[in-house]
Amino acid sequence: MGLRETILSKSIYVFHLSSGSCNNCDIEILDCLTPRYDLERFGITLVGSIRHADVLLCTGSTNRLTVPIIKKLYEEMPKPAFVVAFGACGSSRGLFKDSYNTGQPLDEIIPVDAYIPGCPPKPEAIIGGLMKLIGKIKEKNKGK
Repeated sequence: MGLRETILSKSIYVFHLSSGSCNNCDIEILDCLTPRYDLERFGITLVGSIRHADVLLCTGSTNRLTVPIIKKLYEEMPKPAFVVAFGACGSSRGLFKDSYNTGQPLDEIIPVDAYIPGCPPKPEAIIGGLMKLIGKIKEKNKGK
């Protein structure tokens, strides 16, 4: 197991991308960082650069303008890279599914490793989804 995989099994750096959300999901993400829910106790930290991120957390339904940006950000992530589709819009385009400007679903643009459903997801669901992702990362690293 390499250095990056060892670090990744202990702490996860998350880059948050809002690809056209209504900001309800963004508020719930911020709620998870408060002392009441404290995501950092699980080793999960938000970072400001995609080049330092292990996980790309996408909120909102993609539109035609954000599709190339999402692809570029995914390519810039260090590998192994993981993607989380967040909220109803990130998972299935939600109520914007038939909108003229909505692009394809996120899992048709880049590979998605975890889905956190809800409109917006509650902090408990967010923590549960990220814990499942941590389990998936540990399983993937165990096989190496």
